Amino acid sequence: MNRISKTLLQFRNHFPSSFRTINGRLSSVSPSILPLLYYPPKFSVSIPSFSGSITFLVRFNSQFVRSGSYCTLTEVEGEESSETNADKLHKAIVDNSYAHHDMDGALDQVGVYLTTDLVAEILHRLRFDEKLAFRFFTWAARQENYSHEPRVYNEMIDILSSTRYKVKQFRIVCDLLDYMKRNDKNTVPVEVLFGILRNYTDKYLTSLQKFAKKKKIRVKRQPEINAFNLLLDALCKCSLVEDAEALLRRVKKTLKPDANTYNIMFFGWCRVRNPGRGIRVLEEMIELGYEPDNFTYNTAIASFCKAGMLKEACEFFEFMRTKGSTLSSPTAKTYAIMIVALVNNGRMEECFKYLDYMVKSGCLPDVSTYKELIEGICVAGKVQEAYMFLEEMGKKGYPPDIVTYNCFLKVLCDNKMSDDALRHCDRMIEVGCLPSVQTYNMLVSMFFEMNDHNGAFQVWYEMDRNGCTRDVDSYCIMIEGLFGCNKVGDACLLLEEVVNKGMKLPFRKFDSFLMQLSVNGNLKAIHRLSEHMRKFYNRAMARRFSLNQKRMSMSLRGK
Repeated sequence: MNRISKTLLQFRNHFPSSFRTINGRLSSVSPSILPLLYYPPKFSVSIPSFSGSITFLVRFNSQFVRSGSYCTLTEVEGEESSETNADKLHKAIVDNSYAHHDMDGALDQVGVYLTTDLVAEILHRLRFDEKLAFRFFTWAARQENYSHEPRVYNEMIDILSSTRYKVKQFRIVCDLLDYMKRNDKNTVPVEVLFGILRNYTDKYLTSLQKFAKKKKIRVKRQPEINAFNLLLDALCKCSLVEDAEALLRRVKKTLKPDANTYNIMFFGWCRVRNPGRGIRVLEEMIELGYEPDNFTYNTAIASFCKAGMLKEACEFFEFMRTKGSTLSSPTAKTYAIMIVALVNNGRMEECFKYLDYMVKSGCLPDVSTYKELIEGICVAGKVQEAYMFLEEMGKKGYPPDIVTYNCFLKVLCDNKMSDDALRHCDRMIEVGCLPSVQTYNMLVSMFFEMNDHNGAFQVWYEMDRNGCTRDVDSYCIMIEGLFGCNKVGDACLLLEEVVNKGMKLPFRKFDSFLMQLSVNGNLKAIHRLSEHMRKFYNRAMARRFSLNQKRMSMSLRGK
């Protein structure tokens, strides 16, 4: 028996758990022992990466003794990777970054003792997101046993003024923070606030004063209200709507709010998804004689529908329909927003009810509204419901025409729904509405975007069978698509057809086609197309372009 075997047997007797045996024979050694056998340390060992308890063996007087158990390498790594206070706060901020999230509550639950270094580090991490940084800054200012130091104020001011856009939006906020830093105060007195607003108005908001002076008219409202509205808007965009409303209550007796003030507060409550407070703002606005416009209502309803707050959107729509004035009555866009939201939530009966409201009020959708409405329904995968909407419009006495069908088809083509688009064309023919050249152009463009040149050719020949005359756009779409699919021969044949028919190509397309022909070295086609386009554009320009391309092509051949 050699020396290593004897040593293993001695270790086996002292530490049987470190060895594995098979049928009474020594099979293998635990990994924690191997380094000690060949490289016995004096007081330290290298620990391999494995999970389990590790026992250190220290050589003492030529004997190995057990020194004690310690944590594993995995546990050590876990301790090293534990979150710091800055990590916890930053995670709470990022996880609650949306306007309607309760960031203050999440930060309170972290339970971290704030220090100047900690707050400065968080602001440094959020230096590229000024709104989140300012929300955290205001939360930290309200904590007990902590107050901002000049270093933190400077950091916040730098964040809010790092770009020209931020300076324009947060200049008043920076002025307030600068006052608080210099005077070591947590609040700004109303008199000082008015002074800051007045200075800002005199320095930056001079257009209204110059106009009034030029026209010799007297402005009834206080000029500071414009600067104050900018301050409220900055707070609301940072989701500090509670602070904005508290500030409005403080100055309301001295500075009379205008319609923009209430609109800003209303948008702020919509941003944080609090429709109840938003409606109260509108009611107060109406009581004071200000009339909200339909843009205000449409924005609110759209934000509620996107947030899934359909019930609140319906209540808001009823408020708009029953209590709204002429300026704030629902428009076609308002109805389109509501109908799309109802269809996407499977509430078709209510959708037809709103459609009835729309027809009775004489507020019919135009082309752009039709497209938005159909697109919102089709993108949700409810194409059949979109057809039901068209049929219902027909029953109300407004049957769809070629423009309506083309709006529908454009939505299908933009979303590359080729099967639905072809069925849509068949449906048009069945109801007696023949497809127009724009209909076929959209189909050809869709197939080329899907890299299906065979489908594009089928539509191209379908135009001949249905007697639809192709226009310049048809040829441009087809030729450009063929060049993109590397079908240069077919593209050149169509260009020859364009020349023979005497069509005038748009200059951008003409330039693009010349570049494509130049890449492929087709000098004959370049010369023929240039000579044809001389009738429509500057002759010297076309000739010069043709010669330049010829020289470039010859030089490339020489290389």
